[in-house]
Amino acid sequence: MERNFKKPIAYALFAGVLLICMWGCVKETIKHTTSDTVNITQYFQNNADFSELSKILDKAGTASYLKAYGSYTFFAPTNAAIRQYLKDLGKSSVDDISASDWKDFVRFHLLQDSIPTSRFTDGKLPNLTMYGQYLITQSVNIAGVTKTWVNRQAYIITPNIVVGNGLIHTIDHVLIPARLTLAQTIEANPKYSIFTQILKATTLYDTLNVVPANNPDSTKRWLTVIAQTDSVYNAAGFSNYASVLAKYSNTGNPKLPTDSLHLYMDNHIIYGAKYLADIILDAAQRTLAPSQVLTTKLSGQTVLINDDTFNGIYEPGFILNRPYSDVSASNGVLHDASKNFVIKVRYPYAVFFDVCAIPDIMKNTAVYKKATYIYTTDADMQTVADIKFSGPISSNTANTPQYVYGTGQGTSKTSYNVDIFKCPLSAPGGSYPNWVEFRTPLLVRGQYKVWVGYYQQQQSTSNGGTQCEVSASMGLDGTTTRDPLLNARTLNFITKRPGLTKTVNGVSVTDVDAEEAIGFKIYMANTAGSQVARLMGVVNVTTTGRYWFRLTGVNGSQTTNNIDMIQFIPANANQQIPKFNPDGSIIP
Repeated sequence: MERNFKKPIAYALFAGVLLICMWGCVKETIKHTTSDTVNITQYFQNNADFSELSKILDKAGTASYLKAYGSYTFFAPTNAAIRQYLKDLGKSSVDDISASDWKDFVRFHLLQDSIPTSRFTDGKLPNLTMYGQYLITQSVNIAGVTKTWVNRQAYIITPNIVVGNGLIHTIDHVLIPARLTLAQTIEANPKYSIFTQILKATTLYDTLNVVPANNPDSTKRWLTVIAQTDSVYNAAGFSNYASVLAKYSNTGNPKLPTDSLHLYMDNHIIYGAKYLADIILDAAQRTLAPSQVLTTKLSGQTVLINDDTFNGIYEPGFILNRPYSDVSASNGVLHDASKNFVIKVRYPYAVFFDVCAIPDIMKNTAVYKKATYIYTTDADMQTVADIKFSGPISSNTANTPQYVYGTGQGTSKTSYNVDIFKCPLSAPGGSYPNWVEFRTPLLVRGQYKVWVGYYQQQQSTSNGGTQCEVSASMGLDGTTTRDPLLNARTLNFITKRPGLTKTVNGVSVTDVDAEEAIGFKIYMANTAGSQVARLMGVVNVTTTGRYWFRLTGVNGSQTTNNIDMIQFIPANANQQIPKFNPDGSIIP
């Protein structure tokens, strides 16, 4: 009997049944076409439009399975859709296809979670199908009507049908899984002939030609490729593979992992299955090229890669061609680049990170650089994606995180941009979160000294703890690892700058070298001891990208921890300059 579906990529997915509350806090208009006590199998049995699908469930041996308790999403093809599918295969009835093939069919239309359309994005759904591949969804406008397109193969007819063990979305066509690997998908498209030749020459074709179930390297089971068409190579001055080899291979043997052409192609492959909706969530995507990332951003509806301003210099990037991107393969995703691109050669430079100048604070235009704002709930604080706390936010407004702005405020009037972020922190077991962390701007790989600029303040004894001492750690965005800094110091938010002096020509002046030696410096125009920067240690940034910088309470408990700026200055550079005025300008 002809087989129409491959074996599922990972039958083991059955072992991890995800039982998630159907709605949580999502409010949505739901079509209640049946009692919630009717399960998926019974719904199909009770509706004549799904008699063919009921036959498939019976033949596949999954009818009883979908009668059981659980939380599922089923994309249900109508009778018309299934009959068209049979016709396309040259079959006359459901009985003409084997039970094992129908079982794979069911698994590709089924997810182990109840996912309403409110959770759909223009990209992959959050869970794999039980077949072991992702489905993608997209909103499209057809004759003035917005429809949901699933896998670029079927439109949803009726969404969000509630049944006792999940949700059903009815669709007008059958969904077909990707049968080709990334390597095969690229090779099958003649417009990628040069790219295919490079893949084979570098042996990366083999890397991209393994289905997840057969890949012993768990980090490469799912990959994303940004491919270049022949026309893109032609526009860049390359007429064929030989011309690319001559330009980019420094050894003449691109099979070597250290060969520059091999690294060039590594830089076109991203870890994980990253659809466009996933790519724009992070500012940097880690590639197979060691310690290299592609930077990403969204401009309107355009996804830009490597479009950056580094050290004050704008570097134009390239776009991902949406119509030819988000192509699913059995082991990942394929995107289409508008231009030829190479590994960016960048050198470490100083980054002065104003912790208040982050998108989710700045977009609150009624507050940013206008007024103080108090984050009174966990949900409120979670709207700021680039700042995270370890624990719940206190309901007492005096003890909550705050964006503090104003020349009349003692803690912010001499700070950078006249604002600070106030962070309640405690040692383990205290009343406040144990740590706070900030997502940094892009850091180029290299070694940096890390300074925290803050406004010193001691919390009154009548309002709880009187001091808080913290340590620092860092970890790459997208990971949970946070490593302590080298040569680490702690910071106590009640500590002023020590005020060491020396005499020059009979005049007493600040001894900046002596203060730097013990880990303090002036970084703002105000030279009073309360506005101070503390050296937290040294970090080796091994991979260019965004990081999380964490401050963890190790002693004491205090709400008035006023963080202004985090500075990452190359270790061999002058640590004293520049200094800033409160309006953000640099002091000459």
